[in-house]
Amino acid sequence: MPANHQFPRTIEIVSEGIANKLHLGMQVYVSQAGDVIGDFAIGMNREDEVLTPETLCSWLSSGKPITAAAVFQLIETGKLSLTDRVSSIIPEFAARGKEEVTVAHLLTHTGGLRPVSSGWPHKSWDEIVAKTNNTPLRKDWTPGENAAYDPALSWFILGEILQRLEGKPIDQIVRQNILEPLDMVDCWMVVPKHLYLAYGDRIGVLHTIVDQKFRPTQGHEEVACRSASPGGSMRGPISQLGNFYEMMLQGGVSRSGRQILSPESISQMTSRQRVGMFDLTFQHKLDFGYGLIVNSNRYGAETVPYGFGRYASEDSYGHGGAQSSIGFADPEHQLVVAAVANGCPGERLHNERFRELNSAIYEDLGLSGSNHEG
Repeated sequence: MPANHQFPRTIEIVSEGIANKLHLGMQVYVSQAGDVIGDFAIGMNREDEVLTPETLCSWLSSGKPITAAAVFQLIETGKLSLTDRVSSIIPEFAARGKEEVTVAHLLTHTGGLRPVSSGWPHKSWDEIVAKTNNTPLRKDWTPGENAAYDPALSWFILGEILQRLEGKPIDQIVRQNILEPLDMVDCWMVVPKHLYLAYGDRIGVLHTIVDQKFRPTQGHEEVACRSASPGGSMRGPISQLGNFYEMMLQGGVSRSGRQILSPESISQMTSRQRVGMFDLTFQHKLDFGYGLIVNSNRYGAETVPYGFGRYASEDSYGHGGAQSSIGFADPEHQLVVAAVANGCPGERLHNERFRELNSAIYEDLGLSGSNHEG
C-alpha cells in the first residue's frame, strides 16, 4: 500500500475533521498517470471499530457516473439514443406532462421531475418506478430549459430503461459490464446476501451528526445494502472508485486492456452539456456533462457545492455524494482523487471540509500553482 507521508496537509485536514466531530474517519485515494500515490484510511468506522482502506463505504451519489457509463454502453450498441424520449421505452412515464423528457434531460438534471420521496429502500423497485412514472413535472417547467439536480427519481428511470432494454436487473448490468472488468471486485449496487453476511464489519457505517453526537444511518443495514438505487446505493472501498476514473482518463480502457467505453462516449460524458444554468436544488450555477459535474469554479471557487477544490483544472469532472464523498479526474494533471468521510455534518460544513481536503491534495503534490480561480 502506498505510504501516506506524501500527504501531510491532507492528513491534517482529515484529522481536524475528526477533532471537530465532522466525521469519525475517512478513506482517501489518489493516483497520477495511473500510478497509485495515496491509498489510506484514518480514524474509525464505528466509535469502537477502526476504519481501513478495505472498508466498504457508502458512496451515495458518487456512484451516479457508473450508472451513466452503463447508459453510454447501451448507446454505443445502438439500442438507445440520448435524444430518445423516455416514454418511447417506458410508455407509462409520459403521464402528467412528461412526454417530452429525454434520456439527455435525465442525465443533465434538466428533466424537471417534481421532488418527492422515492421510498427507497423500503419500497420495491416496481413501486418506486410506478410512483416516479406518476410524478408530474415541476410547475412551469420546460425540459432542457431549467436545471434542478435530482438525487434519485431520474436515476431509477435510467435504471428501468437499462433493465427493459437489457432484460436483467440494473445491479447485474453494472456489475458485469463495469465493476468486474475494472477489478472493482468489492463494489456493489446490491450486495449479495451471502456476501453481506461474510463482509460483516467491513461494511462501512455512515453517520449523521446531532448535537456533536454520531448517529448511524440505516445505510449499512441489510435493507439498504440489498436494495438497488442507481443514483445512490453504490458502495465499496473508495480506492476502487478510483479505478473507474482511471479508466476514464485512459480513453475508456481498463488496466487489463479492456475497452469499457469508447473515447467518443467519454468525450460526451465529460464535456459541458449544461452550461451556466442556475441549479434550483443546489442554489448555485453548476455545469454538467452527462451524469458528471464539470468543474464549476468559474461560478465561485469558494461557494460551488461538491466541487473539486481550488486548484483542479478547468476540464476536471466527477461527482460527489451527499455530505460525504467525492470522486473526480483532472485530465491536465492526469490526477484521480476519491475520498469518503463517514460523517454527514450538513451541506455547508461538508462543502467547506471537502474544498479544503481536495485543495490540500493538490498542495501536497505541488500542483497548487495554477488553475486557482477565485
